[in-house]
Amino acid sequence: MSQLILRPPTAQDRPEWDRLFTAYLRFYETSRPKEVFDSSFARLLSGADNEFKGLIALKDGQAIGFTHYLFHRHMWSVENTCYLQDLFVDPAARGTGAGRALIEAVHHEAREAGASGVYWMTQAFNTTARQLYDRVAELTPFIRYNKPIK
Repeated sequence: MSQLILRPPTAQDRPEWDRLFTAYLRFYETSRPKEVFDSSFARLLSGADNEFKGLIALKDGQAIGFTHYLFHRHMWSVENTCYLQDLFVDPAARGTGAGRALIEAVHHEAREAGASGVYWMTQAFNTTARQLYDRVAELTPFIRYNKPIK
C-alpha cells in the first residue's frame, strides 16, 4: 500500500500545483489570471510569518491535493487563529483519506503555532466535502457576506 506524504510546496511543485489549483477553481466555477497564480505560489514559498502556508499531498510521487492556510489575529482571543482557505483533492484520489489528512495536518500546525483553532468555509453545494467536514469539525451558524471593491 502506498503512503500518503504531506509536505510544504517547493518551487519544483509549481506545474502540479498549477494543475490542481486550476481544477480547484474550476470546481468553484471560476478562474484567475496567471498573475494571481504567480503571486499566490510566491506567497506559499515566502516563509514570511504573516503569509500563506501550504501543504501538498503526494501519493506514489504524484501530487493529488493541497491546502493553503493562514495564521491571523482574532479579536476574541489572545492567540492567533488559523484560516484554512483552500483544500482540494483530485477527484480520482477522493476517498483515500487525503482530505482528512490535510485538515489534520493544518490542525497540527495550528496547535504547534499556539493558535486558538482552525476554521474554514465551503459552498453549500459542496456536499461531498461537507460529509468529511461534518465528521472532523463543528458546523457553525455563521453566514458570509461579500461587498466587492469596485
